[in-house]
This record gives sequence, C-alpha cells and structure tokens, in this order.
Amino acid sequence: MPTPVIMDVDTGIDDALALLFAVAHPEIDVLGVTCVAGNAGLEQVVDNTLRILDLAGAADVPVAAGAARPLIAPARSASHVHGADGLGGVALPATTRQASSESAVALMRRLIMQHPTRVTLVALAPQTNLALLLRTHPEVAERIERIVFMGGSASVGNATAVAEFNVWHDPEAAAIVSDAGVPTTMYGLDVFNVVAVPFDRAASLATGSHRVGRVVGELLSHRVALSEDESLQYTGFIGDAGAVCAIVAPHLVRFESLPVRVELAGFSRGQTIVDRRPYAGEDKLHGLSDEWSRSEVALGIDADAVAELFLETVLQLPRD
Repeated sequence: MPTPVIMDVDTGIDDALALLFAVAHPEIDVLGVTCVAGNAGLEQVVDNTLRILDLAGAADVPVAAGAARPLIAPARSASHVHGADGLGGVALPATTRQASSESAVALMRRLIMQHPTRVTLVALAPQTNLALLLRTHPEVAERIERIVFMGGSASVGNATAVAEFNVWHDPEAAAIVSDAGVPTTMYGLDVFNVVAVPFDRAASLATGSHRVGRVVGELLSHRVALSEDESLQYTGFIGDAGAVCAIVAPHLVRFESLPVRVELAGFSRGQTIVDRRPYAGEDKLHGLSDEWSRSEVALGIDADAVAELFLETVLQLPRD
C-alpha cells in the first residue's frame, strides 16, 4: 500500500525534483502540498509548485499557501542559489489553476484527520507551517506516522558555519517540531551534499525528447556559486529529492537514532546539534544536560543508487 504523504515545500530547484519523484513513484500517495517562504517568496513558491504539478500530470493534488515568513525572524530567500524565480530560470507553462482557499495549516489538518491511516509529513523547507499546525492543532500529532525533513546537519552547515538553511531560516519552528513528540527522520547535509547526477547525464536529459526529462535535466544543470569568490559551477545535486527517495528505499541510507537539539541563539543559532557520543559525558554525569528529542539521522548513503532511483522514477512520468 502506498505511503500517504503531505509535502511541505518552498519550491526551488530541488523541491521541484522532489515533487516530480513523489508524484511518479507508485509507493507514494501525495495527498496534498503546502507551501512556505524559503527558497523564494511565498507567492513565487505557490506558482512554482502548481507549474511543477501540472508538468507531472498531478493537477488534482491540492496546493495551499502557508507562512510568508518565519515565526520570529525576517524572511530571507535563497535566490543566489535557486535564481530569482526559484527554478533557475527554467521555463514552464503558466498554470491555469489557483491554490486552495484553505490555508496550509487547515489543509494539512483536514487531510491528516480524514485519512484512514496515519500520514507522513515530508518537510523540504523551513518548518514554519508544521510548527503552526502542531501548536494550533496538537490533536493531529497522534495521526502523523512520522515527519521526514530535509534539514540540519551532523557536521558542517551551509547557511552558516554550523547551520543548514532550512533549519537556520526558522530555528524556532524546527525546535517546536523536534519537541512535538512525533517521530522524525532527519535527512541533512551529511547526505544531501553527495547525491548527484553526472553532468553528461543531465545534459543529455536537457536536450532529449522526454518532456519531463528535459525539465529535470535543465533543473539539474542550473549552475551556482557556492561562495562569493567562486565562479558558477555544476553540482547536479538532487537535493531534497533524496529525502523522498529515502522513504521508498531506506535500505540505501544509513540511519542512526540519535539525540538532536536545535540551537536558538548566538553564533550557533540554527545548528542541529547531533549527539553521536557512544557514552555519557560530563554534562550528563553532573546533571548539566536535559533530555533531547531523538531522530533517525541519515549519516551515510549509497549516492549512485539513490541518483539512479531518482532518474528511473521521474522518467516514468509522461514523455510528452
């Protein structure tokens, strides 16, 4: 039986790839998609999401707009990575439909509560919508199977030296979700930064005859400057799509159940501190630490196999 999921996205390049994979894979049932500001502003994210679902032949999937900014901090986009439109300038036909009149929180609550089985939330963006849902409607927690989120890191960051963008964008929201008592799976930078499609393969797709394949190839081929003093370069990262791949192919990812804490202040604001110690340290021995929530943290991955799974799946979508 397919896994029922609600996708929470800030549709930039890799969210678009993730949506295409989720719609295409027979073991995933996309109940709805909610949008939040992050990679781009909220209005742009909604438009990008509708266009991608139209491309995938999934115009029946409801889409709702959510938070336009974090709970506390000002909104900050990642346009230097995803381009001004969030999709690296890849041209897609205009959509003919509108987002739902329901808010993201209302849509998530309705879909979760009316579904006969527990629902998996797939958070590929700052977790503002999820935090608002869990604080406003705590009764949904027992109806959520788990939250799979792309965010955080057990090593280095990208938004700051120690913080990954999605968590850094709204760390208060990430902390609320982490402490809500719902099982979580963390797909962070430790695996995000290694799953890539080779340049030649992406270039071939971008000029091929497969309609969806051309868009996938163009999205993968978008070049970014990873720092201010670097020229534009190809990465080929499937990014957020890897978190969705992990739902259907967990055997390709090495997970460990570990304590995780979201830092909310100072230079480490937005860091996910992952306690990988095999034994108690002085902080615990001397009663200087409290209990942290645990998460299934992705620490290793079969990168080539996941990239191939992604490509095989999205190319099952209609050719023309």
